Amino acid sequence: MKKFFTFIIVLAIIVIAVLIMGPFYVVDEGELAVIVQMGRLTDVITEAGLHIKVPFIDDVVRYPKRIMAWDGEQKSMPTREKQYIWVDVTARWRISDPKKFYESIKTIDAAYQKLAEVIDSEVRTVTAENYLRESVRNSNMILEQLQNSEAAASEGENILTPQVIESEGTREPILRGRRQLAEEILARSRRMVPEYGIELIDVVTRQIRYNDELTQSVYARMIKERNQIAQYRRSEGEGKKAEWMGRMSNERMSILSDAYAKAEAIRGAADADASRTYAEAYNRDRDFFDFWRAVESYRTTLPNFDKTLSTNMDYFRYLYSPRGR
Repeated sequence: MKKFFTFIIVLAIIVIAVLIMGPFYVVDEGELAVIVQMGRLTDVITEAGLHIKVPFIDDVVRYPKRIMAWDGEQKSMPTREKQYIWVDVTARWRISDPKKFYESIKTIDAAYQKLAEVIDSEVRTVTAENYLRESVRNSNMILEQLQNSEAAASEGENILTPQVIESEGTREPILRGRRQLAEEILARSRRMVPEYGIELIDVVTRQIRYNDELTQSVYARMIKERNQIAQYRRSEGEGKKAEWMGRMSNERMSILSDAYAKAEAIRGAADADASRTYAEAYNRDRDFFDFWRAVESYRTTLPNFDKTLSTNMDYFRYLYSPRGR
């Protein structure tokens, strides 16, 4: 009986110890786990719930089941024409094969490092294989606008000529564009990561910016383009000004010419009327006409004389006699 009670006590102690060591574990939603026994992976748990493990022997390694984000660092990379740009890339990924993931990488931090190696390498390769315009532009919209501007200019519309405002490389169409380059980076990277139990969902180019030297070059070209546009506008304005000034001068000359012709016609008609009136007056009373003409002449000329030394001349004859005698 004593041995029986001793056995029961020992068994109870063992059971309590096992329970204390935790034979049960819970896998939460959004988690997956691998069971490692003495350094060897024995089981993969992908379903959430309560599970049992062997105490002291089995270790539970948990991993996120959700989609995770990888954010790369900005890196300076050369393009095909040896122009250096800063490229910032982000990606989304998840663990697709926990067994491969544990056997090849083991930790999430190591996975981020591996993704950085793979994606940065492919980004650098794709960037170096393509021209700058392929990395920074996503469509040929600028080229199409220039072509539309040329077509409109050929029809006589008042717009900026494309030869004035086009940038270096604007005329070169893109064959792929930034979005397709990102898809190529994704496709290349996907071929590298399955062996690590990783599924790469997407790779997105978050930002592309020029380095300092190229930025200054771009700014200088932009300033040059703005100056060209301003010069074009000024030249266009001067041309319009000259055109309108020419029109104004022609209209002024035309108006003055018409006015002069009308004035001469009026003056001629008035002179004719005056001559006719004088002739009629002269024919009616020649003596009175001569007297009146002389008086009008005195009224005009005498106030301008500072001194008169003698009036003994025929001009002043009406001063002595109204009959001019």
